[in-house]
Amino acid sequence: MSEVKIDAAYLSANPLPDHDGSGDKHSRGRVLIIAGSVEVPGAALLAGLGALRSGAGVLQIATCKSNASHLGMAMPEAMIIGCRETCSGEIDPSNSVRLVDLAKEADAVLMGPGLIDEAPIAELRAELTGRATRPAFVLDASAFTSLRTSHGVAAPTGRSTIVTPHSGEMATFLRMDKKEIEADPVAAALSAALMLDAVVAMKGGRTHVVSPQGEELCFEQGPIALGTSGSGDVLAGIVAGLAARGAPPLVAMAWAVFLHGEAGRRWVERNGQLGLLAREIPADIPRLMQSVGGLSVQRPGGGDL
Repeated sequence: MSEVKIDAAYLSANPLPDHDGSGDKHSRGRVLIIAGSVEVPGAALLAGLGALRSGAGVLQIATCKSNASHLGMAMPEAMIIGCRETCSGEIDPSNSVRLVDLAKEADAVLMGPGLIDEAPIAELRAELTGRATRPAFVLDASAFTSLRTSHGVAAPTGRSTIVTPHSGEMATFLRMDKKEIEADPVAAALSAALMLDAVVAMKGGRTHVVSPQGEELCFEQGPIALGTSGSGDVLAGIVAGLAARGAPPLVAMAWAVFLHGEAGRRWVERNGQLGLLAREIPADIPRLMQSVGGLSVQRPGGGDL
C-alpha cells in the first residue's frame, strides 16, 4: 500500500467532528493528561495547551504534587490533580485508584509527556489500560517505550490506542539501532502498529502515520523550527484533544500532525527558521482547523457526532 500525503485534500475527505452550538463543554470531550515529573514539569502545560487549542471541552491534568499549584496558576482552565511522587520525582503508581476513576470518565487519556522513569509509568499505564475501557489512549515518551517488557510486548489491546515515538524511542521499543529505524521508518512504524494494534506516528522531519490495518500516511512539510524542546508534548496534546472530540485514531493523528506542522510553518513565515518556542505552536491551531474545514464525522452506522 502506497503512502498517502496528509494535506488539505486528505483532511477534507476525513473531517473532524462538527460540534453545533447546542452542546456544552462536555459534548466536545474530556481529556485526562498524566504528565510532568519534578525535573520536567512544563511538559504537562504544553500538552494541555495542545489539547485545549484543538477543541477539547474539559481538561484534567494529573502531575507530581510539588508541581500542582504552579501548574494550576499557569493553566487555570484545567483541573489539576496533585499526585504522590516517587523518590526520583515521578508520579507514583499508588495514585492509580483515583486516576483510574478519572480515566473511566474521560474520552481520551494522554500519558507520558515529561515522565522519564519507565518502571512507575509502566505500572500506572497497566492499571489504567486494564481497567478504563472507555477512553482512547495516547501513549507518549516513556509510556510508549515501557510497552516493551522483558517478557514481550504489553499491548493495550481492545481499545483505541495511539503512540507517538521519535526514532530514538522507537529504537528502544524495537531494540534496534537508531540508524536502522531512520533508514526505514515506515517499516518500524508498521512493526510497532501490528505489535500494539495501535496507530503509530513515527515523528521526524518527514512524519509517517500508520495503522495496524496497513494504512500509511505521510506529512513532509514540518519545518526545522519544530525540532525544539517540548514540540512533541504539544503534538501529543493535540491528538488527545482531537480524539476526545470523537475523531477516529488515524484521523485524529493525521489532523494533529498537519495542524502541528502547519502551525510551525506559519511561525517560520513570520519569524524565521529558528527560535520557535513550543508554547507558541498551539496559538494557530483554531484558525487552521477552521481554514481547512472541519466537516462532520459520521458515526458508525449513521448519524453525525
